Amino acid sequence: MNEKRTTKSRFARRFRGFLPVVIDVETAGFNAQTDALLEIAAIIIEMDDESGRLSIADSKNCHVIPFEGANLEESALAFTGIDPYHPLRLAVSEEEAMRTIFRLVRKAVADSHCQRAVLVGHNPAFDLAFVNAATARQSIKRNPFHPFSTFDTASLAGLAYGQTVLARAVRAADIEWDDSQAHSALYDAERTAQLFCTIVNRWDDKIGIPPSPV
Repeated sequence: MNEKRTTKSRFARRFRGFLPVVIDVETAGFNAQTDALLEIAAIIIEMDDESGRLSIADSKNCHVIPFEGANLEESALAFTGIDPYHPLRLAVSEEEAMRTIFRLVRKAVADSHCQRAVLVGHNPAFDLAFVNAATARQSIKRNPFHPFSTFDTASLAGLAYGQTVLARAVRAADIEWDDSQAHSALYDAERTAQLFCTIVNRWDDKIGIPPSPV
């Protein structure tokens, strides 16, 4: 059997045919239906051929122009430090941003011989709600993510390190954290991906890889 296919099939078996993809969004509020999506980042995870260890393979991020009629909460903008209409943001439309991210994810799903992506996030219900709302708003038919299943690094970190805040969990996992870069979708997604990989790798080292589902 082709070596690449064998490796990818092993990865597919690890999570029952799901490909974990880390997503982080920055927004202009908490309501996915009314508040603007301002940034979105995706991190693709890969599995090492021989060791089975997870690591970051690829990433993509987009700055997003608020959709027409979007609500912009001043408190949210002050928290993230994002100026939605700054000329140097190089932002794209919400539709272009979602299609760009989805192309990357669909290719990774195919390359790993998985059936579907599953969103990995730190308190991922928030991120998935904005992904699903933007997908519906832009009439995008092919959403590669499972509509409601997720992997939550807040829960995983609470189990592994006794920490649920992202910055504290990352530091507990001996991963570098820079407060000045936080609340950037790409930076937070990268750290979330490192945290997820570290926890899964630690589990597999200490507990063992679970048997493949029937």
